[in-house]
Amino acid sequence: MSPLRLKHAALASLLTAGALALTACGSDAPAAASTGSSDDPIRIGVVTAAEDYWDTFTDLAAAEGISVEFVNFTDYQLPNQALTDGELDLNQFQHLLFLAQYNAKADGDLVAIASTAVYPLGIYSTEHATIEEIPDGGEVAIPNDATNQARALLVLQEAGLIELAGGGNAFSAPSDVLDSSRVSVTPVDAAQTPLALEDVDASIINNDFVGKAGLSADDALFSDDPESDAAAPYINIWAARAGDADNPTFAKLAEIYHDATVEAGVQEVAGGTAAFLDKAPAALADILTGLQTDIDG
Repeated sequence: MSPLRLKHAALASLLTAGALALTACGSDAPAAASTGSSDDPIRIGVVTAAEDYWDTFTDLAAAEGISVEFVNFTDYQLPNQALTDGELDLNQFQHLLFLAQYNAKADGDLVAIASTAVYPLGIYSTEHATIEEIPDGGEVAIPNDATNQARALLVLQEAGLIELAGGGNAFSAPSDVLDSSRVSVTPVDAAQTPLALEDVDASIINNDFVGKAGLSADDALFSDDPESDAAAPYINIWAARAGDADNPTFAKLAEIYHDATVEAGVQEVAGGTAAFLDKAPAALADILTGLQTDIDG
């Protein structure tokens, strides 16, 4: 099949390129966590501060006597460093694999203190109604960022469309797709995967762009199982510095996130794709440690 022909080559990114710069603490001493009082609010780094569910979260926290302050980022590379530097007390924007990659690269020791949700990654098509209808030799667009790309390949393998060398893992790349696979894969910018539907047999579209493309989780021909071992690296989490792993106030905030009213708001924004999980911190630590070991080789 001919290479992917995108009709919107000049598409602007849906994510703002700018970033909020934070000043480092200027000290090697461990930063002290905020108390959560009105004059010392707990500072939480997020990438979705404008969403209404954070207002609900703030009100529920206040009812428990906890004051919070959100710091919004538009560059995903900054919240972990800000947390390490003591500019934040917590962050909530990433999954375990992203955190493992940060820790490995920065020699960091950030920890996952609680889980939020897994967002199943779906295969979408405007040409075919089922996975079985996708023809041999077909073409599937996948996100080209390393984390989502590897996960997309695992989803395609789970759906029976490709085979990966060695069975695949959280670090698989398109070069690992075996010739015996039913379809070929074409990496594109994640924001372009919905538009690619005009030119390919199917696209892997991540949660950030499903709703914006006028799609819903119900439109997916196939999605990965959020309870499976393969999905474990993609559990979204609350992260803290290692010294705050057992902070009871932070644990309470993580509990508040799972209040039904907050979850309803998250689910509305997610287009019904969120699969909420309440994973024990010890289990999250095991997954994170395993991922970091794999990264370190």
